[in-house]
Amino acid sequence: MNRIDPEKTQLTVGDVASRSGVAVSTVHFYEAKGLIKGWRTEGNQRRYGRGVLRQIAVIKVAQRTGIPLETISAYLKKLPQDRLISAREWRKLGENFRAELDERIARLTRLRDELDGCIGCGCLSTTECPLRNGDDALGATGTGAVLLDRPFAP
Repeated sequence: MNRIDPEKTQLTVGDVASRSGVAVSTVHFYEAKGLIKGWRTEGNQRRYGRGVLRQIAVIKVAQRTGIPLETISAYLKKLPQDRLISAREWRKLGENFRAELDERIARLTRLRDELDGCIGCGCLSTTECPLRNGDDALGATGTGAVLLDRPFAP
């Protein structure tokens, strides 16, 4: 593990990348996307607070579950930027991510279960699709696989 002196409050981009396990370019990318924040020194060097390490950890966990960066960004913007996330805030964030993950699991399960049949996209066999999508009735509700994109109902 790459340790950083606990007394060090301003981290370089290299410190952040090394400690969080991401490339320097990823740190810059996250900052450009507004997922993390840093500042410039008088010498024009990037610096980050220690809290950015936890933010990157949250980003990596959320990405691993397939949550899009835009969604992650929206959740992170609701959290304080000037201090570490509290246990209560972490629980709330976890609940939000859990709901997102449940939705993704439901969609993937539906995709797996309906993959061999019509999913309402209009591209499968004409002998089967008209039974579920006669006269392309689903075309009026949206584009693509509209049966798979319907809201999850637990």
